[in-house]
Amino acid sequence: MERMAQIIKVKPEVIPEYKRIHAAVWPEILKAISDSNIRNYTIFLKEPENILFAYWEYHGSDFKADMEKIKRAPRMQEWWDITDPMQVPYDTRKPGDWWAVMENVFHTD
Repeated sequence: MERMAQIIKVKPEVIPEYKRIHAAVWPEILKAISDSNIRNYTIFLKEPENILFAYWEYHGSDFKADMEKIKRAPRMQEWWDITDPMQVPYDTRKPGDWWAVMENVFHTD
């Protein structure tokens, strides 16, 4: 299992809507996440900076292939068509990334 995290900013004017849609995520999206070996997926919001912090545990063996599987999941593009305009990516993210990947520097149980 690998712990993974990413950050992105969210537009302040859409925070209520962002919270509303994430309180009732479509079943197809939840299935795609699960089918791609992701567990314990959590998104935190830090206001007033409006930073979204996503954390999950990856239980697969080919993260790149599992992320391609998510892209092809039913309704995933539709979900991203709604959520992506709400977000503001960091300029420092890697090319091709939307959310900025974070390095795991410490963990304890």
